[in-house]
Amino acid sequence: MGQVTLIATAAMGIESVVAKEVQDLGYECTVENGKVIFVADEKAICRANLWLRTADRIKLKVGEFKATTFDELFEKTKALNWGQYIPEDAEFPVIGKSVKSTLFSVSDCQSIVKKAVVDSLKKHYRKDGWFEETGAFCRIEVALLKDTVTLTLDTSGVGLHKRGYRVGQGEAPLKETLAATLIKLTNWTPDKPFVDPFCGSGTIPIEAALIGQNIAPGFNRDFASESWDWVGKANWDEARQEVEDLAKYDQPLDIQGFDIDHRMVDIATNNAEEAGFADLINFKQMQVRDFTTKKQYGVIVGNPPYGERIGEKKEVEEMYKAMGRAFAPLDTWSIYMLTSNPDFEKLYGKPATKKRKLFNGFIRTDYYQYWGKRPPRTT
Repeated sequence: MGQVTLIATAAMGIESVVAKEVQDLGYECTVENGKVIFVADEKAICRANLWLRTADRIKLKVGEFKATTFDELFEKTKALNWGQYIPEDAEFPVIGKSVKSTLFSVSDCQSIVKKAVVDSLKKHYRKDGWFEETGAFCRIEVALLKDTVTLTLDTSGVGLHKRGYRVGQGEAPLKETLAATLIKLTNWTPDKPFVDPFCGSGTIPIEAALIGQNIAPGFNRDFASESWDWVGKANWDEARQEVEDLAKYDQPLDIQGFDIDHRMVDIATNNAEEAGFADLINFKQMQVRDFTTKKQYGVIVGNPPYGERIGEKKEVEEMYKAMGRAFAPLDTWSIYMLTSNPDFEKLYGKPATKKRKLFNGFIRTDYYQYWGKRPPRTT
């Protein structure tokens, strides 16, 4: 097959984090809004799905062109070599989206693309009748942006945030990909203490443990492209072997998660067990105001309640103030908090060293970063 063009999709505002991960895998990339694009061999499909912590999914670009009429969409889609990627018995549903384009009816675009792909495959497989669609799953996406059509195949299947360790969750769980992003934006290294004082179902501490031991986030799950013959079982086996070889299972970690709700502590403990970190992460019921430590140079990452619900505002404001008092003595610790509350710095009692705009789902939030003192240089 040779080279393929891959697109790692990313939540708004974290494209640079995803790009850094792609580069760390050894691929040069370009960054656009919501996506990181790179050209590589088939094996990159396996490696990107297994390793990328902050991307939403990995798509394979089949073609891109301008289209302002349905005829144009049909003919240009049909001209692409779909048989190169889609086996004769594959199931190939079409999903779509259209932004600021002449062809704005998504359902019409989907059915035209479906017909065009069927025609292309009939020619490729020299076949007249129906396609059974009982085999490998190859989901096609037609995306129109300002009359440019991008046609992709989804190599991931279920979104990459579904790591496979979450057996239970609270009512507003943090996406695993965002949790990994929050950690990636800190100065934490596996030899430092790590604390999440609002751990909920344990996502941030578990993602920290995966990062700390260099365990690929996709180690415990399956991907749509595993059943694609042209990607090949050998490539997948090799990529999974690399995951195994690079994991540092004996890297000691000091990771703690606290929550005010004992039920969440139980759920977090179960999730950590599912991820293989039963003995590595210490979960405990505790309020943030009660946090004290004698350890030095640690990192605190938290996604506290935002106080957006009626009746919660006052309580949350008091909690932010108490948190500021509890963390004030920790001058060697770096503290990172994600919240949509615009008064956070005022309530916490200190301006952030830096803040970064991020989206938690559809909620616009700021990531407040307080950098602690640097450890003394060891000679």
